[in-house]
Order: sequence, then structure tokens, then C-alpha cells
Amino acid sequence: MGLTLAEYHRLTPLPRPGGVLYVKPGARGYRDPVYEALQAAVAPFGQRALDLNPGVGLASLPLEGRMEVDRLETSRAAFRCLQSSGLKARLAPPWEAEENAYDLVVLALPAGRGTAYVEATLVSAARALRMGGRVYLAGDKNKGFERYFKEARALLGYGLVLKREGPVRVALLEKEREAPPLPSLWHPFQARLLGETFTFFHLPGVFSAGKVDKASVLLLEALVGEVGREGIRGRRILDLGAGYGALTLPLARLGGEVTALEDDLVSVHSLERNLAENRLSARVFHSDVDEALTEEEAFDIIVTNPPFHVGGAVILDVAQAFVEAAAARLKPGGGFFLVANPFLKYEPLLEERFGAFRTLLVREYKVLFAEKARRG
Repeated sequence: MGLTLAEYHRLTPLPRPGGVLYVKPGARGYRDPVYEALQAAVAPFGQRALDLNPGVGLASLPLEGRMEVDRLETSRAAFRCLQSSGLKARLAPPWEAEENAYDLVVLALPAGRGTAYVEATLVSAARALRMGGRVYLAGDKNKGFERYFKEARALLGYGLVLKREGPVRVALLEKEREAPPLPSLWHPFQARLLGETFTFFHLPGVFSAGKVDKASVLLLEALVGEVGREGIRGRRILDLGAGYGALTLPLARLGGEVTALEDDLVSVHSLERNLAENRLSARVFHSDVDEALTEEEAFDIIVTNPPFHVGGAVILDVAQAFVEAAAARLKPGGGFFLVANPFLKYEPLLEERFGAFRTLLVREYKVLFAEKARRG
């Protein structure tokens, strides 16, 4: 059995100099060699520091009490840890950093979020620094570190690699030139879903940027095939891990009363704009799985296209928590629709939590369906 929902949401305190550092499943930056190497290398410089990808806050901890440290975080799970640890932080993407305000920037490269997001983050770091300010930059050479280090030097000027530990690299750079303007952040595209055309806008770093992923298309097809279009109208629907709204928008168009939960703030901003652009309504929460919901909220239909570990068969804690949340949040008789890569073994978890499941469709992805038992 995987994590229970209570275990997923539980914050674990770890001792640190001057206090406690809280960590939890689903929050990045703990037991991560990039963050650990960055923490070991960082040293104070000047008065104000900015951590642009803090996770649970490990990398900039050595600066606490020695500088004023700001942190901008987009993950609700990580932000919950930062708040509980008493570390100064706000929910914001990197491009909202105050300009020409910092002597030092700490940055664990967010390489998993794609090139556009990393490049926007590097420009944001350059713009946040005062002239002569420094950047500690860390990443994995197998995830583009050399390329991004070269781009950072082109933006800032002087830079050298301080540390090499296996694939992990830590560099120090200094701002010697004025930073360029931010690149264009919003990107539009259109998609036809369930016979309707939608206009989507997204910011850098969202899942499936530029086109709706095939797994979401398959889930929508399977859902309509199972309950019919009229089976969506008026139903309370929960979209777990909603992203920029590939499932939320068509379900709202069909008359579903949709609640969308998403951990990533950049995706939340994209989803909110997409609802407005398409003149649709849904409740949208920046949420670590279901933590933004009240305890008693329950739904007729729950859908999810959960995150997974690329290149492996290990289901992430977050994806397991989605299944646990669905089991807890469905009304009796309600249906749970999950789409996944065929190699990910959700079936035992669904059987354990729901008693039974069915495979509705299998193509490039599989759509699994489980129903919550009716009482009595």
C-alpha cells in the first residue's frame, strides 16, 4: 500500500540551526543532490538575497540570519513547508521578482519545467540583481546545466564552476551588464475537444505546452462514452491536477459544475485566464492535492491525468495521493476516471481503494474507471 492521504499531507519537522525545516511528500528540494550541493556552496554577499526556486528552502538556509532572504515559490506543497518552517516566502513565479533589488540570487535550475521556463527564470534572476550582484547556480549536467550556465554567462558576464560532484554542478556568476527585458510569456493555441473549439493561453513551465496532450483527449472520450454528454450536465466534478484546463474547460462547457485543483501557480494563472477567454466558469484552487477543499466536500465525478516519473514505473507520491483523494472525495455511486501510461501500475491501488475497477480504453494511454460503492 502507498501513502495514505493523511500521511501525504503530514509535514515532517527536521532540525536545523535556529529552528526546524519542514518537509513533506510532493514538495521538492529535500534529499535532492542539486539542492544539497547548492546549500554547501552558498555564502552571504551583501544585504538582500533571493531564492528563485526554493522548494522546501534547503539551498538558501545558510543565509538565514545573515542576510534578508526572499523566496518566490510556485508549488503549493513546497510553500506549505516554507510557511511552517518560518521562512520568508511568497507565492509568485520568478518573473515577479523585484528588479535591481538583490545582492545575491540562489537558483537551483528548474530544468524539469522546460527550456522556456528556465530561460525566463534566468532573465528574471539577472533583472532582480543589482549591478555587481552574484548568482549561485546549480544543476545537473545531464539535464542541461552546461547549456544554461552558458546562457547565464551571456546574460550576466563573469562566471565559473565552483563544484563538480558526479553530474551535479554549482557555479558562481556576477552581474556585469544590464539585463535584457523578459521574453514574451503568454502563448496561445487552439484545440478541438469533444467537438468544441477552445482557445488556450499558457505561461512557461506548464504541462503539455502548446497542445492538449493525447492522454487528456483520451480521458474525455472515455468519460463521455461512459456517462454520456447529459451525464456531465449539473454534476459536481473534481479535476485533480488540472493544469491549464485541458479537462476543466470542456467539462464546464458541457455543463459540469467543475472544481479544479492544481499545485503549480503558473498553471493556475493559465487556467484562470483560459476560463475567462472561453467565457466559462469553474472553481479554481491553488492546492496541494485536495488540501484547499473543506472536509465535507464530495463529488459525483473525479478526473485526473496525474504526474508520473518519466522513464520509470514508480508512481509518484502525488499521483498516489490523487487516488487516495478520489476515494475520499467521491460520493457513493460516483465515478473516478484516471488516464496513465500503460506501464504505470495503478490497478492494484484502485482495486484496494475501490474494490474493483474497469479499463475503459487502451491506446497510447489507458483510461481506468472505478466507482465508489453505494451505502447499504
